[in-house]
Amino acid sequence: MTGTTSTAPDISVVVDCPPGTTAAALRDSVRSVLDQTLTATEAVLTGPGAAEAGAALTADHPRRVRTGDPRGGLVLPLAPGELLERNACRNLLAAALRTDADLIAGRWTRRTGTGAKEHSPVWQQELYGRSRVVTDPAEAPELLVRDTLTAGYAVRRSRWAEGGTGFDLALTARRTALVPNLITTRRPAPDPLGDLPAAAAAQRHALALLTDPALRAARAHAFLTDHVVPCARAFLGAAPGRRAELAAAYAPLLDGLVDEDALRGLEPLERVAAALLADGDAPGVHTAAYALARPGTVVTAQARHEGRTYWSAEHPHPSYDITELGDEHRPLSGLKLLNRVTRCAREDGRLVIEGAVVLPPALRDTERTHVLTASLELVARGPGARTVTVPLDDVRLRGDTIDWRATVPLTTVLRPRGIGDRNWDPRLLLGVDGERLAPLDLFAEKGTVDTRATALPARPRLGRLTADTWQPYVTAGHHLAVCLLPRRRPARTANALARYATNFRPARVVKQRWKKLRKKFAALHSQRTKTTVYRHVLRRLPVSRGTVVFESHMGKCYGDSPRAVHEELVARRRGARVVWSYAQDPTGFPTDATLVRRWSWRYLWALARAEWWVDNQGFPHALDKPKHTTYLQTWHGSAYKRMGYDETRHKMQNAPQREQLMRAVGRFDRFLVRSEHDVTTLARAYRIPEERLMRVGYPRNDRLVAARTRDEREGRFPRPDLAARLGIPDHRTIVLYAPTFRGTPKNKKAQLLLDVRKFAERFGDTHTLLVRAHYMEAATLPVTPPGTVLDVSGHHDVSELLCLADVLVTDYSSIMFDYALLDRPLVHFAPDLDHYAAERGSYFDLRARSGGPVVDTQEALHATLARIKETDADWQEARRAFAAEFGSYDDGGAARAVVDALFTRKAGR
Repeated sequence: MTGTTSTAPDISVVVDCPPGTTAAALRDSVRSVLDQTLTATEAVLTGPGAAEAGAALTADHPRRVRTGDPRGGLVLPLAPGELLERNACRNLLAAALRTDADLIAGRWTRRTGTGAKEHSPVWQQELYGRSRVVTDPAEAPELLVRDTLTAGYAVRRSRWAEGGTGFDLALTARRTALVPNLITTRRPAPDPLGDLPAAAAAQRHALALLTDPALRAARAHAFLTDHVVPCARAFLGAAPGRRAELAAAYAPLLDGLVDEDALRGLEPLERVAAALLADGDAPGVHTAAYALARPGTVVTAQARHEGRTYWSAEHPHPSYDITELGDEHRPLSGLKLLNRVTRCAREDGRLVIEGAVVLPPALRDTERTHVLTASLELVARGPGARTVTVPLDDVRLRGDTIDWRATVPLTTVLRPRGIGDRNWDPRLLLGVDGERLAPLDLFAEKGTVDTRATALPARPRLGRLTADTWQPYVTAGHHLAVCLLPRRRPARTANALARYATNFRPARVVKQRWKKLRKKFAALHSQRTKTTVYRHVLRRLPVSRGTVVFESHMGKCYGDSPRAVHEELVARRRGARVVWSYAQDPTGFPTDATLVRRWSWRYLWALARAEWWVDNQGFPHALDKPKHTTYLQTWHGSAYKRMGYDETRHKMQNAPQREQLMRAVGRFDRFLVRSEHDVTTLARAYRIPEERLMRVGYPRNDRLVAARTRDEREGRFPRPDLAARLGIPDHRTIVLYAPTFRGTPKNKKAQLLLDVRKFAERFGDTHTLLVRAHYMEAATLPVTPPGTVLDVSGHHDVSELLCLADVLVTDYSSIMFDYALLDRPLVHFAPDLDHYAAERGSYFDLRARSGGPVVDTQEALHATLARIKETDADWQEARRAFAAEFGSYDDGGAARAVVDALFTRKAGR
């Protein structure tokens, strides 16, 4: 590494200055070069704008800023306005010396809009996740598939002299070094409408050079997702004239770049938007953009053809197939329809609004006459929102739309206070044959509303000095709204005085003090304050004899073993004082118990004075158990994955973190186990002494043992009442899909590996799929035909679902140990089993000891379910052995044994 700048620099940063380059942007970029920790760097200004914008810079720094050809061994391109991270050149040079690579690339960030916020494209996480050297571009396909080398890279000077784009450099590089370091920041935000021509040219250039089919397909898909679809989305905010101009110009540009194979990999609405843009259909792209911005909204008169649903009758083509959206399966009450404003004008001192609602799928192709009811509702924004309802003048079916007209006397109908309720949103309330649809916003374009020609007088209740004019306008979300404004001089003067009174120094001081008081009040209810008060005050309170605090899955449900113990206790001891905690919503919790919200003061009071704690997960670790309290930990499942101190992440924790876990587990006075497997795994992993173990089984499984006994004695029918409540007829096979937790504490969206839509297509006529996401996650299911897929994640007690199911599909969730007690078909669908076992660790080989088939593809799962009745006998012996090994203490009397051992005996009853 060169130590001074008197010799040739190590890195030349080439700043290409096009015409119009501003001196300020160029100065910022050059300053980032001069501030590098690697001093052997130079800034080389090129391009037609360099002489004018860079004259002062070259004069001030003649040794490190110049024009001409680069002299450094490495060349790093930089655009005016972009900045280098302070250690960028040092990191790139170190990687070049270490790897002998002729191309070195790292991360870059770009602005998200007009503000200062920046972010890196998502695909950079994998590409630059670690330092590595690639000799074949296929080892890092993002180099060729994405616009990766538009910034953040350096190349040998000899290769730079040959010219070419970043794509050319990646394609021909002998060795490419990838580093996780940030190189370039402050790249301009994408301009979806303006960037497409250059992106299309780059795409044609890339496809002409790529020969690998996989890379060509990936490049085609990335071009659609990174450029074409964002361009289509941006049509929503463009003016009608510009939309028509752009659509006409872009259609020939996209000719041959938007093919069927690439479109097939997009989501339905993205596929439609891209196809419409390639066809040059400006109105269609605009409508599709609204659908993309408002997911779930029906925006066109959809057409059915040969069992498939298409964007419209004019587009019966696979590119416009939107069957996956499932709009035809939604009930009217669950539909969101495009409600387009066609006219907004002032007539005779009133506001006239006309619109057209897209006809719902359920109302098309029917001979019957539908009864329509409608009204216009105006809703004030802000807390305690007021609503005013206005009848419509007319509403009728006309072709593919429901046309409506409303005359709104804003001056007399809307009487706001004038302060705090200045913005109002009109919504259409539409009913069809007595069934009410969801309120429909009024979609409008700015050209539809002439702001000056539609203004109307206003009469606020606080007087016209607060405001005097109603002004219709179009929001940033492209919806019609009305706003109360001070237009006349008295109102403008009064508002100016009010702004001054609330913003001059004494008022600001009052605001600051009020803000501090609110912060102090909020601190009194903070978790930290509550923990301190609990430890030093509440925990010293005397015990409330006979009080039991129950909690299940951190208050998220009323279920599992705590529920079974509660029901047994209440049946045996009618005078028991029972407290249940809930996390958010108390719906579904027992009404005969005292309900307290988790982490509320009442919750802490109950825990501090309770004689017993009962839960299956763990009360908050920060809360120490009082000396007078007995803590029963029922736990929530036997272990397949490594737990506690057996986990790698716990072994890597520091001493205070390990101490926290030890203190939390040390609170357990009794710990339930259901087999010796639990003793050698869970009990050992959490260092639970032998004398604290209760070998009685899980109380929640008493229901399963009873169900199996009933099955053997009476058969499976009639099914439990839950089937009728869910609307499942007896002839359907019920499949319960219950995967394990795959998220993180910050990301609780369930990633379902099972393709629910394909399951419904394959088994929808004969099966009903119940989806039970892990209690730590939330799953979003696609729309499917009625009765084929039901989300039961919100059901409190999973044991009821297990008793209802004919087949369980899971991965490696502990629910498999419970379901085996029913001796019913069990299927493991675990495409990531090997990866999970290697990363998290497991206590045994699931494939070798499972109670049912282990499959790793959708096709194999479908084939297994199709033959489940014929092949189940082959698994019966293995399943019973599985249940005996992992549930040997589950004999149906666990809840009774727990109450006998702890509550009845301790209470002397």
